[in-house]
Amino acid sequence: MKHRRIPKRRAALAGAGVMALAAAALTLQNANAAPTEPQAQTLSVNSAGKLANTLTSALKSDAVGSYYDAKAKKLVVNVVNKAAAERVRDAGAEAKVVEHTLAQLKQARTTLKDKATIPGTSWSVDPRANKVVVTADSSVKGARMATLNKVAESLGDKVEVKRSAGKFSTFLAGGDAIWGGGGRCSLGFNVVKDGEPYFLTAGHCTESIKSWSDSQGGDEIGANEGSDFPGNDYGLVKYTKDVAHPSEVNLYNGDSQAISKAGEATVGQKVKRSGSTTQVHDGEVTGLDATVNYQEGSVSGLIQTNVCAEPGDSGGALFAGDTALGLTSGGSGDCSSGGETFFQPVPEALEAYGAKIG
Repeated sequence: MKHRRIPKRRAALAGAGVMALAAAALTLQNANAAPTEPQAQTLSVNSAGKLANTLTSALKSDAVGSYYDAKAKKLVVNVVNKAAAERVRDAGAEAKVVEHTLAQLKQARTTLKDKATIPGTSWSVDPRANKVVVTADSSVKGARMATLNKVAESLGDKVEVKRSAGKFSTFLAGGDAIWGGGGRCSLGFNVVKDGEPYFLTAGHCTESIKSWSDSQGGDEIGANEGSDFPGNDYGLVKYTKDVAHPSEVNLYNGDSQAISKAGEATVGQKVKRSGSTTQVHDGEVTGLDATVNYQEGSVSGLIQTNVCAEPGDSGGALFAGDTALGLTSGGSGDCSSGGETFFQPVPEALEAYGAKIG
């Protein structure tokens, strides 16, 4: 059998036809493929916090909290529908469609406040779980624990109950640091009001102590100007002696961290705490707008963390880099076994007193 040779020109045209068909097929596949979703941007925690505020304001009830994924360096925003999810992704964050709305979680908190305000309990919204997490310390037993469980069960899967091995308490103690009336606390942040030097500390400290010294039995360096506890947990002390008052936090290693501003905490943010008992420890923000029911009364609007603290650390600084975030309020556990620690947000205290970091 003889084989016919295809002229070179015809062969080239045939090859071009195959390539054209392949290109056409590829174009068709691309046309039918689903569009690629925008990838979440790599963000610093400060940028993530600003974006979270912007999206929360824009989405209103369609947003249900947010948190910072420190490992991936991205912002995750909870939403309740696909339209909101698209807006979040377009803005550079990761969207997570969740079951419970913000209104439902707020209603659960209101029910807990009305029916289960029991000393030794706390609650805050955990955006990672899309639930209100209730913690009961070791003092909550018997009928009180039964009441708490009954209320929680009535709220279904919107609420999760956990136990803490320690007891929720404010961290006021006898010792050194800032002293007064046989007790001690820790200085939070130096501030300026009307051009005069002051410092912030915990409100439960200023409720118990009116005049302050920087050594046990020493001369007064400051006197209370304002105090708010329970409800809030902040106090303002005016310097009455000419002593150094730099805007910095003691790192207890011969160095200090300069503080230039105050800011709002973000869930997932890495933070540090400095206090006179246990010095410097670090951890992560686990919740915001937390309510803690101390024996002395309830305090709301707190930052919840897994940073440890002990008596005497009250009023001490919670910070991230050069940003002041909170004042140590109280919690459970210690720096051996861990536990929860809560902090009064600094911006609220500054606004209440008309002061600024400085």
